[in-house]
Formats: sequence, C-alpha cells, structure tokens
Amino acid sequence: RRFFLKLSNKERDIEWASRWDVYVLTSDDQIHWFSNINSFMIVLFLTGMVAMILLRTLRADLHRYREMENVDEAQDETGWKLVHGDVFRSPQYPMLLSIFAGTGVQIFSTSLTTMMFAVLGFLSPTNHGLVTTLVCSFVFMGSLGGYFSARLYKLFKGQEIKKNLFWTSVLFPGTVFFIFFFLNMVLAFHGSSGAVPFGTLVAMIALWFGISVPLTFFGGYFGNIKPVEEIKVRTNHIPRQIPDQVWYIQPMFSILMGGILPFGAVFIEMFFIFSSIWLHQFYFIFGFLAIVFIILILTC
Repeated sequence: RRFFLKLSNKERDIEWASRWDVYVLTSDDQIHWFSNINSFMIVLFLTGMVAMILLRTLRADLHRYREMENVDEAQDETGWKLVHGDVFRSPQYPMLLSIFAGTGVQIFSTSLTTMMFAVLGFLSPTNHGLVTTLVCSFVFMGSLGGYFSARLYKLFKGQEIKKNLFWTSVLFPGTVFFIFFFLNMVLAFHGSSGAVPFGTLVAMIALWFGISVPLTFFGGYFGNIKPVEEIKVRTNHIPRQIPDQVWYIQPMFSILMGGILPFGAVFIEMFFIFSSIWLHQFYFIFGFLAIVFIILILTC
C-alpha cells in the first residue's frame, strides 16, 4: 500500500506575534485557579497557626515574669529563653549544612531569574526556552551559592574552605547529572528518540566544570575574605540536654511534614510543567506559575 499526503496553504488574518496563541492558550484555567486558592489557604492556615502559638507562648512567659517576686527569680531562665545559649552553636556537620545552604541559594536564585524572564515574555515556546534558561541560570548562579556557602562555613569557624566550595559545586549538580545520565542511557538503549544526544551531554559537562565550578570558587573567595558578623549572644560551653520527645516531634516526622506542606502548594503546577517537558507540550501559563512561586516562598 502507498499513502499520499496532500498539503494546502490557506491565508489567515493572524499577526506574526500571535502565531503561537493556538498552542499556548489553555482552556483549563479553573484548575490553576483552584491550585492557587488551595495554596493560599495553606498559607493562611500556617500563618494563623504560627501566630497563635507565638502569642500563647509569649503571653504566658510575660505573665510569669510579671508575677516573679524578686530579682533572683527573674534571673532564672524559663520557657523559650532556655535555648538562647544554644541557638548559635556549631552543628555536628557544619560543612554539610553550608553546602546545602549554598545550593539552596543557588536553586532559589535560578528559579527567581527564570521566573522573571518567563513573566516578561522572553521565553519562546518554540525552542524549549524554559529548560535552557533553567540550565544557564543555574550555571551562572554558582557564584551566589559559593558566596553564601563560604559565609556560613566561616561563621561556624570551618577551616577547609576549599573542600567546602568543591562539594558545593559538585554535590547537587553531580547527583542530578548521574540520575539524568542513567535515565538517558535507558532511553538510548531502547532506541527512543527522546534520548539526549551525546554532544549535548558533553556541552552540559563543559558548562558545569568550565563555568559553574569556577564561579562557585569565585563567589566563595569573596565570601571567605569578608569578615563575619559578631554574634551578640554568648554560646554556652556545655550543650543543654534535650529531653525525650514525643513521636510527632521526632526529626524524621518533622522533615516529612516540612516538605509535604510546600509540595502541596505547588504540585498542580509542577504536574503541568513536567507534562510539558516529557510529553513535548507547551507550558506558557507563567502568570499562574509566578503566583504559585510567591505562595511557595510564603509557605516556606
């Protein structure tokens, strides 16, 4: 059998700037509005809960201080003042915390820069502008990650600043790259057309080690030479013993709850973004995405 394809051109009264509207305009705006309202209610709930806890705690402590009969009783610390001498104590793994903090600043700066370009209309739906801008922004924001990582590590009186900057530049990008490389190898093995070419992988490695890593050390140099701010609160020499906590205050449960709430604020928009990446669709609703991004910042 033979199949023939016939093409015909029809002239339309469509402006050149509006040629992509048929692809980028969506008809499911109600889903995005529902996501924004849901995220906004989460922010209101968290704000009210935190404000209520702070007001009750501070009011009870102030009432207790007013009822103290003499100065000796006032000098005995109670309530939330018990931990003021341990707040600025160096953690058990100061380098790991500095690396995660610097990487977090880098990711946040990347997201903010990409969002600004998207809202201003600089990202085109024709050439995967979202992914390209994300990668390039992350590469150039390595200087901010190195700066804040070095600043925090110096605050903890760390001595291995070069090791800290090296791991800041390779820990998160390396983890993401090896996961991506493994998935890409699976696609290439099965002959999928969605596999990234080898030349693109080499270009990503060149951007990583040729630009991102040097910029991380560049920013870390300025973060290291800048004097750290003097901490006004004196740290106790002996750490205060932490009593046994109930199950819902354990670290693992707190970490899970701390991640579920921000995820609940953005999961609907993330679904559309990943659908556009993996299903070769166009995501161009950056106004909704900007609103969700602001709500995510407030939630965190």
